[in-house]
Amino acid sequence: MSTPTPHIEALAGEIAEDILLPGDPLRAQVISDRFLTDTRCYNRVRGMLGFTGTYKGRPMSVQGTGMGHPSMAIYATELFRFYGVRRAIRVGSCGALLERVHLRDLVLAQGCHDDSNLVRDRIPGIAFAATADFGLLRTAADLAAERGLAAHVGTVWSSDWFYDPNPGVLDGLTRHGTLAAEMEAGALYAIAAAEGVRALTIATVSDHLLSHEKLPSAEREIGFLAMAELALDTLAGAPD
Repeated sequence: MSTPTPHIEALAGEIAEDILLPGDPLRAQVISDRFLTDTRCYNRVRGMLGFTGTYKGRPMSVQGTGMGHPSMAIYATELFRFYGVRRAIRVGSCGALLERVHLRDLVLAQGCHDDSNLVRDRIPGIAFAATADFGLLRTAADLAAERGLAAHVGTVWSSDWFYDPNPGVLDGLTRHGTLAAEMEAGALYAIAAAEGVRALTIATVSDHLLSHEKLPSAEREIGFLAMAELALDTLAGAPD
């Protein structure tokens, strides 16, 4: 397959090696408008917006991926395999699972517990370990500490379920110290491992699955921008 691909209409060379991956395509546009200069929109297929510009003198792209493992897998595969993306950070939201993880905190997903066959069955007979790139993870954690951001490093539950039919699962996850629940990190890490790409997930806690607290929409956007800036600086400052 050559470019364009079935889901991305960019030509070869129009997407940077470094990319942010928000689920919501409108947030991709917000990141582009707020942080990038000399931007151009390279993708509008299915409304899944993608932009390339410059951040601190470095080419940078941002691409919406949609929700869930299958959608993330489609965009990650096409970006990594056909467009030469080498470093990717998912920026999204998550639901906290531990009392010590609060609304507005950041979660840096070191690894994923996963209930998706797309991840679990990647290697026949093996429970695939979906993990982040250590260089990106260390850079993001150090930058968050320097900025005084409340950031937690550890495991997340990357699930196919938004409305989980088995609430008992949460008890096991919390007992094993799982920080939060989200829906795309496992697929991103699995595809990145298969394609030789460095990947990380940073998520803002938008709700708490134990206390049922939720952030108002306006506060979600403020926290999201702080997370996006952290991710951009991580890509700009991470070792090659």
